[in-house]
Amino acid sequence: MQDFDYYVIFNERAGTASAQGVTADALRGMFEDAGLRCHIDARSDIDLGQRVADAVASPADILVAAGGDGTITALAEALTGTSKSLAILPLGTVNALAKDLNIPLEVRQAVQALANGQPQLIDVGEVNGRTFLHKVVVGVIPAVAAGREFIRDRRDLGAKIGFLRYFMRRLQRAKRMAVLIRRPDGETRVERVQAIAVASNSYDEGLGQFFSRSSLDKGTLTLYILRHLTPGDVLRLTVAMLLGRWRNDDALSIESVDAVTITTHKELLKVMFDGEVETLRTPLEFSIRAKALSVIVQPNAAVVEALNENTAPV
Repeated sequence: MQDFDYYVIFNERAGTASAQGVTADALRGMFEDAGLRCHIDARSDIDLGQRVADAVASPADILVAAGGDGTITALAEALTGTSKSLAILPLGTVNALAKDLNIPLEVRQAVQALANGQPQLIDVGEVNGRTFLHKVVVGVIPAVAAGREFIRDRRDLGAKIGFLRYFMRRLQRAKRMAVLIRRPDGETRVERVQAIAVASNSYDEGLGQFFSRSSLDKGTLTLYILRHLTPGDVLRLTVAMLLGRWRNDDALSIESVDAVTITTHKELLKVMFDGEVETLRTPLEFSIRAKALSVIVQPNAAVVEALNENTAPV
């Protein structure tokens, strides 16, 4: 096998791949321009699980997810607890982890940034033995998100207006669900909620910080409980998030936990799993694996300055 340092799993169907004009050949050229040796797996006809297994078995120490959050999560799950590192080329629609890690959202810049990247250990969440990097959401949100699939590849105004109407109708008709919440110390309680989310670490509160996390290595899960979610609540919470003062909203309660179990009367439950709608079997057993995943990030400004000083001619 040809010698290389980066093994890239490229998802050509990712949300912004076509919009940015990214092809396998173009991506290979970007790596060559950056002076990086890579192998690019663009086999769209092969199951993602097999592609991930092939990547892990390769000699590369850095495996690159060039795609959306689904591709990133699948590769991260295989790398958790190993000595290999995950790098990200954000080609999805949301790119949540890339934003949290301050990875450039333009793919050429992200490739160039790999040359100076450094490994950093972050936490990963687990639910029923599966890895998640952002959050798992139960309740009305997954039902609303399922409707997004009908307009995923449409960018016209009519599709967006249609989804907004669908979103509002679902909120107006949504009923609260009863969930049993059990903590590791045995404390249990029943809550009636519209939605409940379990996030790896916690979301920041600050001006313009919309579902962003500055800390990914605190070793905790955060439980977000929405007891009611009307269209008015959505509007108020959205504005409050943008203004940086949403934590004390009456519709929301927040608590940190090391682990938690969530049970409903349903045996199978639709959830939003790192942005994708999936079906999981209850009860949902959540835990956190502290600093279990190595990711490639850009050094902070202080580190860059120190490196420049150390390499400056005397």
